[in-house]
Amino acid sequence: MSTYGERTHVAAMNGGARRWGWGGGGRAESLRAEAQAAKDAAATAFYELDTAQRDLRISIETLAAVDDSPAARRAVADFAEFGRRIDQVSHDYIKAVDAYDLDRDDLDPGAASRARQALVRATEELERTKGDLERFGQGLGPLLESAGSRLARLAPAVERARQALRAATDALDSVRASGLRADDLAARLAALSPELTRLNEGAGRHGVRETIQRADRVLREAEAVREEAGRLPERAAETDRRLASLRTRAEALHTRTGQVEPVLSELRRRFAAACWEDLQQVPEQAGRAVRQAEERLAEAREARREQRWADATARLATVRALLNDADEAVSAAGERLRRLNEVSSDHTGEVERVRFAIRDAQRLAMADRTHPDPRHAGPLDAAVARLDRAVAGLTGRHPDWWHFLVELDSIRETVAQVVRAIRRERAAGG
Repeated sequence: MSTYGERTHVAAMNGGARRWGWGGGGRAESLRAEAQAAKDAAATAFYELDTAQRDLRISIETLAAVDDSPAARRAVADFAEFGRRIDQVSHDYIKAVDAYDLDRDDLDPGAASRARQALVRATEELERTKGDLERFGQGLGPLLESAGSRLARLAPAVERARQALRAATDALDSVRASGLRADDLAARLAALSPELTRLNEGAGRHGVRETIQRADRVLREAEAVREEAGRLPERAAETDRRLASLRTRAEALHTRTGQVEPVLSELRRRFAAACWEDLQQVPEQAGRAVRQAEERLAEAREARREQRWADATARLATVRALLNDADEAVSAAGERLRRLNEVSSDHTGEVERVRFAIRDAQRLAMADRTHPDPRHAGPLDAAVARLDRAVAGLTGRHPDWWHFLVELDSIRETVAQVVRAIRRERAAGG
């Protein structure tokens, strides 16, 4: 393979002085001149190929640094193959030059003729290789254009990342000045410091593609830190509001929980056991839920004091869930007494409302029909029978009013399901 030293050696030879003291007549001088002309032409072809290779190498190195697509990898491999071919034709050229000293006084005409032939062949190979290399380079146009676009993104991407880091740092400093520590955000920002160092080291060390990707990652993370830092004062204020609101609600539920027992006493005194048995654990369950809520609330206050925002948010969510459970249980007892009072005083209104819902559904089922669809008529007829049985079951001094209400609620849901099914089918054209 040819080396830079070999090529320099050839250049020196081609640039040396010529001696023209060779005898042998005009024909001999003509052969020497032709050989020398062939040598000059070969030197020109050699330098042009070397220049074309060096120019294209810059583009290939850019492509390799920016693009890792299969097409780009193939281009890099093909250029490497061209490099081996160029080394071979360059070696053949240098060998032809070294084989004949055209400045020798005793150079015979046969040697001059052979030198010319060898140098002409070398020139043809050099020019053929240069032509193939140029066509290869022309075919790289789309890839090189894309690589150039990516390269043009490099400096702006790095600068945007640096600006985002400065903005995040400023936002964090502002938040800390207001008395908020923001330790987690500070840790995330500190973790970006090595990335900034790599960005400053540049694409020459880490590659264009990797540097652009790193700049994009730094930009996203820094912007996220800046945005969270900007929201932190509002987050702190919102946490304080939720703490106060849930503390007030817990106190109110604590008071309401103490009022459940009188409600249960009235239920036990006035209604059958089936109407209130499932509520016996409400005072204990509600009281336990409120106590647990107060414990979690204390933990949330401590997390807020230590500015552990995620922990505070999680504890407050638990507090809300516990208070919802307690509220639901306490409300269930009062709602049970209210509904039982109403139905035991006059159950006819409740019955008539259910009958009206059934009749309304039956009219809908018969609309534009001479006979109802069995899929709709069956459940509605069954609902009528169930309602009659529920009314008939109200016997004795203390009827099971709660069972009666639950059954009527179930009948209403069955009727509602039939109505929804009819409307869906008609909307679909069925």
